[in-house]
Amino acid sequence: MAEKKEFPVPFLAKNKFEKELIETAKKVATPGKGILAADESTGTIGKRLEKIGLKNTREHRREYRRILFTTPDLGKYISGAILFEETLFETTEDGKTPLIDYLKKEGVVIGIKTDKGTKTLPGTDDETYTQGITDLDERCKKYYERGARFAKWRAVLKISKNCPSPAAIQENAWTLAMYAAISQQNGLVPIVEPEILMDGTHSIEICQYWTEKVVAACYKALSDLGVMLEGTLLKPNMVLPGTESKEIKDVQDSCIAKATVQALQRTVPPAVPGIMFLSGGQTEEEASRRLNALNSGELGPRPWVLSFSYGRALQQSCLKAWKGEKANVEKAQAAFFVRAKANGEASLGKYKGGASGGAASESLHQSNYKY
Repeated sequence: MAEKKEFPVPFLAKNKFEKELIETAKKVATPGKGILAADESTGTIGKRLEKIGLKNTREHRREYRRILFTTPDLGKYISGAILFEETLFETTEDGKTPLIDYLKKEGVVIGIKTDKGTKTLPGTDDETYTQGITDLDERCKKYYERGARFAKWRAVLKISKNCPSPAAIQENAWTLAMYAAISQQNGLVPIVEPEILMDGTHSIEICQYWTEKVVAACYKALSDLGVMLEGTLLKPNMVLPGTESKEIKDVQDSCIAKATVQALQRTVPPAVPGIMFLSGGQTEEEASRRLNALNSGELGPRPWVLSFSYGRALQQSCLKAWKGEKANVEKAQAAFFVRAKANGEASLGKYKGGASGGAASESLHQSNYKY
């Protein structure tokens, strides 16, 4: 009788946060709700404040975020909010109330941007890698103690004659996986964000090709590092033609939805509870319409919640309505709520339009966007 061979069982580290991570990911990916990305760096939020005539001061940044967080019934359509570190530890003017308490009151899960921006990747055509791994474990502990329960890390890739290169895909996939593993070990659900910029002359077919390559590389790296997918979320770009392409003005929402869903079906495991799209420079109304298209029609199996994690596409009309004036606070909050409601409905395939007033149709694209 042949000797029975014993195969070694791989070592699997236990994570004391496993149950909490799964519950948090599911809560953020609640159907009909999405994420407010309010994690703009001090410099980026300053540029937006300047456009409405305000100086980039702590007081103005604090007041703007307070306006967003105190919007009545915010939790009806917003499940999570990604914050910049300053905001996570910020309090009201009297120093008594943490700003995050307003979000918690509405049942909104607190998230934190943990990457430290990008730098040029040597040997490439001006491609980038993301910084912040070195001290990430210590920062995650600090953020968890403050009340954060999920994190976000942005990797940036672009499409051009020489890009994305194998080096850029591999470096960003591996760094995203390392970030995800460290985040989970410290109690934070990692949002994995491999963003392919809209910049370029490429077709929608080319964007789909590279989206599949990039996302597939990310999940290979996540698997290699033992990241528990049930306790993660994905934040990808929608599959779009480049902003300088011939087809960008005429592309149909249904075509974008079909290409996007197909790319995800080919690359994202069903264990992932939610895919929370970035807006990537689309107008507020485009981001809502196209999210709606992703959730309607016969596009085949979609085992994940398809929702939103929008920054500019939730805030543009709000900022313009506020103008830095106390008298406009309610008007600004109403504009913000309109966009949140539109995207909440779109995540269920129930958005019928009608939220296109204010700044909803203004272009939000910024070439080589950094924040």
